[in-house]
Amino acid sequence: MSDFKLTRREGFGFAALAAGLTAVPALAASATGKGAGKIDFKDPKWNRDTFARLDGDTDTRKEKCGWIKGRAMGVRENEKVRPLFDVEGFSFTRLQKLDDGSWRKLLREIVFYRDLETGKILETWRNPYTNEDVKVVPIANDPFNFTISEFEPEPPSYGGLNQDKPPRRPLLLDWQEAPGGMILLNTRIDLYYPNALRPDKWVRESSGWMNRVSEYFTYYMKREDVANTRLTHIPHVGSWTRITPWLPWMMMGQAQGHINYVTSYGSVDGERELAPDIVAAARAMDEKWLHAPTEDYGPSLSSLENFAREQTPSPVPAGWNPPQPPKAVGPLPATAK
Repeated sequence: MSDFKLTRREGFGFAALAAGLTAVPALAASATGKGAGKIDFKDPKWNRDTFARLDGDTDTRKEKCGWIKGRAMGVRENEKVRPLFDVEGFSFTRLQKLDDGSWRKLLREIVFYRDLETGKILETWRNPYTNEDVKVVPIANDPFNFTISEFEPEPPSYGGLNQDKPPRRPLLLDWQEAPGGMILLNTRIDLYYPNALRPDKWVRESSGWMNRVSEYFTYYMKREDVANTRLTHIPHVGSWTRITPWLPWMMMGQAQGHINYVTSYGSVDGERELAPDIVAAARAMDEKWLHAPTEDYGPSLSSLENFAREQTPSPVPAGWNPPQPPKAVGPLPATAK
């Protein structure tokens, strides 16, 4: 299995602008005229160009729209997992072709939180751990750009906070042939790096001095679409799981526990296939969220680093302490084991 790692932004889905239809170099069309090309899991350039077709659109005149939908759960010791809120959002991507054959992915994404009972987009949320009403801050990343090359990408720097520099290796993804003419792709990332929210400044928002995040993706696609070189974007659906500290706007401080996101994602044909209230909420923030970036700019930061730049630390009430999980129960009676 490959050790290839991608962040959620690198696995979320988006597309392209520029001029001219760009062919996929590693997939030569057959003489049948039906766009049949070879599938070569061991070729780094094939991996590069196929992943670009999956995560964007190699027709650089187009944008790719990706959606995400699921639920976030709270996980603490000595109690069952607790559903907290639903998550739903979208992203738009453009690809730019670089001189060395690599693809530069320009990505903009926004994700909202929904009430578990009503499904309405949350502006405030009653934290069940603290019984406090808190202001909800959606994920709004503009941009999160990266390069898809024939080599494994370096982990995201998050504004210089993450200094991990693994050795350079060929891009060989974890592709798997599956029954029913399907192909699966698994990617993952496990990070541990300094928290942009220093706990001495962000007392209520910070989960601690270090930030530990893991993300796992599985893409599902038709084998015939992968082999069809006429498809500049490969339609797909997938699943994304994220393990992350408490969100800063939850005001949990350094309380024990974490959040687990379990979601589905995929590509769609533009905003008309997205939830209307999500589109309206994004447009109310700024029309830009309905389009991919047209230029390569930065820095590319995660929602945590953006929170540190855009928000201000909350006052700390007198006597405030982070909420604690329940104490462990004693041994179960023999009849209950």
